[in-house]
Amino acid sequence: MSTHPSGASSLTAADTLALLDPALAGSSRDFFQLAGTDLQAKARAFNAWYRQRRDAGLMPYAREMLGAPGPLAVQRQADGTVLSGLNFSAHDYLSLGTHPQVLEAASTAMQRYGVHNGGSTVLAGNVAEARLLEQELAEHLAMHEVLLFPTGWAAGYGLMRGLVRPDDHVVMDQLAHNCLQEGAAAATRKLHQHRHLDVAHARRVLRRVRAQDPHNGVLLVTEGCYSMDADAPDLPALQALAHEFRALLVVDVAHDLGSVGPQGQSQIGLQGMLGQVDLVVGSFSKTFAASGGFVACREPALKEYLRYYAPSATFSNALSPVQVAVVRECLRIVRSPEGQQRRDALMQAVLALRERLQAHGLSLLGTPAPIVPVLLGPAATARRAARALGQAGLLANLVEYPAVAQNAARLRMLVMAQHTPAQARQAAALVAQALQEATGGEGMETAAMGLDLLPAGL
Repeated sequence: MSTHPSGASSLTAADTLALLDPALAGSSRDFFQLAGTDLQAKARAFNAWYRQRRDAGLMPYAREMLGAPGPLAVQRQADGTVLSGLNFSAHDYLSLGTHPQVLEAASTAMQRYGVHNGGSTVLAGNVAEARLLEQELAEHLAMHEVLLFPTGWAAGYGLMRGLVRPDDHVVMDQLAHNCLQEGAAAATRKLHQHRHLDVAHARRVLRRVRAQDPHNGVLLVTEGCYSMDADAPDLPALQALAHEFRALLVVDVAHDLGSVGPQGQSQIGLQGMLGQVDLVVGSFSKTFAASGGFVACREPALKEYLRYYAPSATFSNALSPVQVAVVRECLRIVRSPEGQQRRDALMQAVLALRERLQAHGLSLLGTPAPIVPVLLGPAATARRAARALGQAGLLANLVEYPAVAQNAARLRMLVMAQHTPAQARQAAALVAQALQEATGGEGMETAAMGLDLLPAGL
């Protein structure tokens, strides 16, 4: 049942559908913690719900790619159905995953080193090119040092766990990525959240923290581009706050490094903060065509400290030689005139998609970025719309509660440089058609109501 801002409750068509069809009801949060002595009971309960959704064609997760993730793609769905069409579901913002020179770099590295390494970076896991990649990334971000991690998640988690101790504090935007949230929670119980992008609220939290504890460390944590809302913080204001309250600012650039800003230097470069942010954490999986991540720092000693104290670096294998070679070649392209051409093509497709979605009356979040979030409203509506999209030939990612707020399910459309404006416009028409089909004609009203129900600060 949905609640209007006035406090009145009403039963929408989507709610009625959920009551009639259990596959449209519930969320993954229902199975996270169940009472009882049997630790496997929650898994069995989740599996029954999963199968119910899968068999109804309403489980758009755990899909398999049956080819390269280009603008057109073929995927096998959870129920075994094979769908093909426009692909707005892949993280390959500059379309470098199939770039001939990237493929050649991977092949050359494989012939020289094989496909595996010898261990973690603490032991003998690095290849010589890994140090070169660290230097090139440091130069790109105007930072002193960079330490590589096996994944972007490992980098965020490792920074939190490696640097923060139980008596230290973490002040974090409430929508910061899971790796940062999990890492902070594992490192300290003194985790404080501020409202999304709210600098004034962050100041109040920091002032309270410092008034209560003038002696221990504080991290202030944000992202360059938020993955569910496609919006960006005021980095100069946050860095000034960090300095004022003797904290360190951490900026996660997983989604904007390479794809946004001058030379692809992310919101940090776009906002004139290159080399001024205390700590930068990032991922290679969005623009650089490989798994892996990094932490960049201005303090030279911090790199070696994290190598030995960040558990996801110390106790995990280093990046493979192939991954290192791929990221180095992608970074070279990102910094070249071709990289700018690809960013320009990416933004043309982004703007075409956003313009046409809005022309269809759909509710968008954020500002122009490789992620285009389209609000669908209640989960029941969103699940039916996602099913209709796949059947119509559009592959896009559904995000629902608890990853986002209740009644704020959305498509997270991911745009690539190889998408044409015409493909973007076609995709927008398919989204509008699918939402209309899912709601029986009340789609725009349902989505708008969902926007009203977003919590403060989201």
